[in-house]
Amino acid sequence: MWRDHLTEIIVFTLLFLLVSAMGFVAARWRRPTDMAHLDEWGLGGRSFGGWITWFLVGGDLYTAYTFVAVPALIFGAGAAGFFAVPYTIVIYPLVFLVLCRLWSVSHRHGFVTPADFVRNRFGSPVLALLVAITGIVATMPYIALQLVGIEAVLKTMGVTGDSALARHLPIIIAFAILAAYTYQSGLRAPALIAFVKDSLIYIVILVAVIWLPYKLGGWGAIFDAADAKFQASPAPGDGILLNQNNQIQYVTLAFGSALALFLYPHSITGVLASRNRDVIKRNMSALPAYSLLLGLIALLGYMAIAANVKPLPGAKEGTTDGNTVVPLLFGQQFPDWFAGVAYAAIGIGALVPAAIMSIAAANLFTRNIYKEYLKRDATPAQEANVSKITSLVVKVGAVACIVFLDPQFSIDLQLIGGVIILQTLPAVALGLYTRWFHRGALIAGWAAGMGLGMWMLYQIGNPATGKKHFAGSAFPLEKFGFDTPKTIYVGIVAVLVNLVVAALLTLVLRAAKVADGPDGTTPDDYFADEGDPRVTPGADRDADSAREPVA
Repeated sequence: MWRDHLTEIIVFTLLFLLVSAMGFVAARWRRPTDMAHLDEWGLGGRSFGGWITWFLVGGDLYTAYTFVAVPALIFGAGAAGFFAVPYTIVIYPLVFLVLCRLWSVSHRHGFVTPADFVRNRFGSPVLALLVAITGIVATMPYIALQLVGIEAVLKTMGVTGDSALARHLPIIIAFAILAAYTYQSGLRAPALIAFVKDSLIYIVILVAVIWLPYKLGGWGAIFDAADAKFQASPAPGDGILLNQNNQIQYVTLAFGSALALFLYPHSITGVLASRNRDVIKRNMSALPAYSLLLGLIALLGYMAIAANVKPLPGAKEGTTDGNTVVPLLFGQQFPDWFAGVAYAAIGIGALVPAAIMSIAAANLFTRNIYKEYLKRDATPAQEANVSKITSLVVKVGAVACIVFLDPQFSIDLQLIGGVIILQTLPAVALGLYTRWFHRGALIAGWAAGMGLGMWMLYQIGNPATGKKHFAGSAFPLEKFGFDTPKTIYVGIVAVLVNLVVAALLTLVLRAAKVADGPDGTTPDDYFADEGDPRVTPGADRDADSAREPVA
């Protein structure tokens, strides 16, 4: 009952109200003369410095779902769940130069979304539309999953009800508040709140990794307890060490997730809000500090095993909700007031990424669907207004996913989201380095990769949950005719097919001398640094600001 968790609920509510107030105040923080512009509402004026960007991007990538899902996966499967740690280390060297190029060309031309770049680079509104739709579809379940983190905390505190409406009412209220201050403050709201969110998470995790091992008998006892559990499990893929059955899946999932991370629109939004290229360089060098934190968070799964934590019942009879493992661990091992702080860290950790994701999805709709196909002569003020309204619709859709769908289904949708967003890699990431690919070939490659990816995901079932299709992203290689129980990450196979089809068809179209679209960019755009006066804050801003150098 909730009365048994009154202290946690009070602490959680007070901290939640604090950051909500900060969200509304953010509208006056660094306030420009005119908020009625996507550069201001959707990108914070493209003016964020090193510290703000570090907290914003970190808060964007390391979400509430990460806080509960990674330890839950470690709790249930062991070493395989650690894939999240190497992929967040591998990603930063990979995107170091790519994001600097994207920032330069976006600043010069006033691009707000990755689809803006694709439209200009390849001269193809169809390809840009596909990139925009792909980004929106991949982002929606990601937003819904932030609600899973909040729901796990509320369930642990006993804030539940008998009916679906009563059970989800606190989440609906929380997201209504989020929608209100995001509508008013735009990207400035999550940027300001990120300071509180990340500070709380760092404090909670550092206290946990010092106190819990001491209380549970040391790291040796924790790993021994985890090993004993997995030794008794009949599942072939679990254990505190990887084995032959899960090594390929582990490597491909880590690498594929790394490639996908900064293709998500919300990741790019945080980068484009940076003041200059030096900010991006410093952040790509410093953000691996979050990977250290993630490694410590992951170990909470083993600590929960040693503490004999039993997950709460799931939505369906006979199932358990693994997402409640971490909240239960804090509730059982810490005083009520500190458990309340930990719950608030998870809850607030959902607000920052949810806000950025909804803004990024709204920007895609506004710039690449509304302005391209519905109102070509839209003014900057009209664009900003449409984006605000769309961000509200996106949040309502995310809440609907949780209210009307099994949360486990939403988790599966997130795995599908990674496969989906990877199909934009040739046009967005490779397009920054070369325009060799024909726009028609890129469209065909996208279709081939997306089609194969969906077919492979359809073949994946999960006997434990009773789902026959779309129950994960680990594809059995035996379905390709190999005599092996090993699996592989669907996203890697799909994007490789995408690239092969795009490359082969480009050769054919080039040989046939089929006309390609005009290139609206020049090589100088990519290599101009922040001190170059040609690099301006946006081609569609007023003449005075366009003459000012970014630095």
